[in-house]
Amino acid sequence: MSPASSRAAVTPAVAVPSSPSDTRLAPGGPGYRRMSFALFLAGVATFALLYSTQALLPLVSADFGASASAASWTVSGATFALAVCVLPLSALSERFGRRTMMTASLAVAVSVGLLVPFAPSLDVLVALRVLQGAALAGLPASAMAYLAEEVRPKALVTAIGLFVAGNSIGGMSGRIIGGWIAEAWGWRVAVGTIGVIAVACALAFRALLPAPRHFTAGSLHPRALARTVGDHLANPLLRRLYVIGALFMMVFGATYTVIGYRLTEAPFSLSQGLVGSIFLVYLVGTVSSSTAGKLVGRLGRRGTLYLAAGTTAAGLVLELVPQLLVMLIGLVLITAGFFAGHATASSSVSHTATHGRAQASALYQSAYYIGSSVGSAVGALAFHAAGWDGTVGLGFAAVLGVVALTVWGTYAARTRRGHGGVPVSAH
Repeated sequence: MSPASSRAAVTPAVAVPSSPSDTRLAPGGPGYRRMSFALFLAGVATFALLYSTQALLPLVSADFGASASAASWTVSGATFALAVCVLPLSALSERFGRRTMMTASLAVAVSVGLLVPFAPSLDVLVALRVLQGAALAGLPASAMAYLAEEVRPKALVTAIGLFVAGNSIGGMSGRIIGGWIAEAWGWRVAVGTIGVIAVACALAFRALLPAPRHFTAGSLHPRALARTVGDHLANPLLRRLYVIGALFMMVFGATYTVIGYRLTEAPFSLSQGLVGSIFLVYLVGTVSSSTAGKLVGRLGRRGTLYLAAGTTAAGLVLELVPQLLVMLIGLVLITAGFFAGHATASSSVSHTATHGRAQASALYQSAYYIGSSVGSAVGALAFHAAGWDGTVGLGFAAVLGVVALTVWGTYAARTRRGHGGVPVSAH
């Protein structure tokens, strides 16, 4: 680790107040809008590419004669590869810089994205998607670390919320554009179009993102990395946040992977274009993630997580009603709850970690995308075994896990206060 990181390892996890001489970015200050828009575009490209096949799974199944569970690996494979690779690539960002890693990550991912439409078989398609997911692993944790270093503490939740909002826009636009294009010209033209859009986002991102001013290169020594990771995993608050992120993403991954199959079958029998348009509800995620900072300010981090879990659970209840309008309202609630919970948990990780922030964010991202992979794969299996009710049941189990962990965190914080301790975080 760098000397700065080593000193930070023994510093209490309390945000350093901003001073008039603080040169970090803040709302209204020079470079903040450019930074926000650049990372917003990076989020758009990341989620558009990562989930480019999700809304098209019924067409992929039909093209290759594959089951829902087999086709779902075009999503699960990408997210699992991201989960595996995010930690080692975040370590490279400690040595070579956040902006360099994010640029390289997007460059490889968009290049692979232009090859995906030409996959001759499902196995090749899954392999390309795995490679694409591995490439994208260099972006999320590096982006979180960049924000933690370059943005003033009071603006951090809002800045991360804007990055997450870019994720929601990318996920929404990729699915909607892909759905309508696929209905007219097939899924291959659809994913190719998404790839071209991602190329444009990647070029604009590199041109707009301000050069880092507060980055200090760290060590690539395996022992230093292992020590940093061990420190984070030894922190009970960080462990809870990692699992909470994974559980929220299990709900989201399962719901959105299977919803296309649910809506293209009876009694709905929607076209592929209309199924893609369902993802307009991602706009709700854009709002809920970008306003997470205000919710945390009013309710605290634990209160916001309770609200997010309750909203998600209410949406799952509505998903059990076989009426299209009711199911759409349910998706709105699930999306709002998920993005608010994700923005809160991820910003809490950046706030809590006192050193090795890229590794702390990487561990969160790894858990988060493992949750996505498990949710997509197991959600599809549950759909095959028990229908839509089985997929919804998996979501309920994950939400109960979020509530249980948040209650545990509340109890632990009260116990520390009762013994005269000082909570590490407002969470």
